[in-house]
Amino acid sequence: MFSFDDYRQIIKLIKETGRYATSYEEARNMDEFIIMRHDVEYSVERAYALSKVEESMDFRSTFFFQWTNNSYNILSRKNRDILTDMHERGQNIGLHFALNGMTDMRLIRDRIKQEIDMLSNMLGFEITSFSIHRPSPSVLAENIKLNGIINAYQDEFFSFDPKATPESKLEIKYMSDANHIWRYGYPDEETLNSHDKIQILTHPFAWTKKGYDNLENYKTLVNEKYVELIDSIDNECKDFGPLRDNFEKLPIEM
Repeated sequence: MFSFDDYRQIIKLIKETGRYATSYEEARNMDEFIIMRHDVEYSVERAYALSKVEESMDFRSTFFFQWTNNSYNILSRKNRDILTDMHERGQNIGLHFALNGMTDMRLIRDRIKQEIDMLSNMLGFEITSFSIHRPSPSVLAENIKLNGIINAYQDEFFSFDPKATPESKLEIKYMSDANHIWRYGYPDEETLNSHDKIQILTHPFAWTKKGYDNLENYKTLVNEKYVELIDSIDNECKDFGPLRDNFEKLPIEM
């Protein structure tokens, strides 16, 4: 269910509806839409790989990256190059904003604007949208709107109901693959054709060429990050080379 082939099937079904929106800005001008978004946790590389799957099917969406994520550095040379390439290939890049314990709505608004400005300056192209990482009900209820900036959770794209269930009839259907489980429905043909407005959220680290269950997926992710760390140390530290062979074995057996 989380292989690239599965994802290609979802894209195919979305495009067949004729309601596919490439961006939130485009969806804003449509009476009916299906918009795809990706909140990037843990791995820029897996987001990049998923974007290539989309491009192979002439599909574009929005990838939201965190500024304050401990698992990746969005401003490393490698990751900046990846984001720039995605942007130049037509993908939409946004900010995945982490609350980090903030509850003051004025402060949250100010910080979102600050992070978007910094990210725009550092990447060299304009960032105009954001999603919130693990939003609390109070933040969702706030329906944050900022001048010239789109919130993936604002009421044009998301129907907030703290008591919503998969069966709830909301103006905008929302589906998410959080925790390797499709929340509030699966984007199959019946579901896509049963709602006029749909927002779909995926987390790219969950999607791989082969497709794995939750445990195996995390194992492969940890091994990828291990290799990335070894390569980073080797590139930065001149005396690590002779020691590298002692670290070659992956930490988790598959």
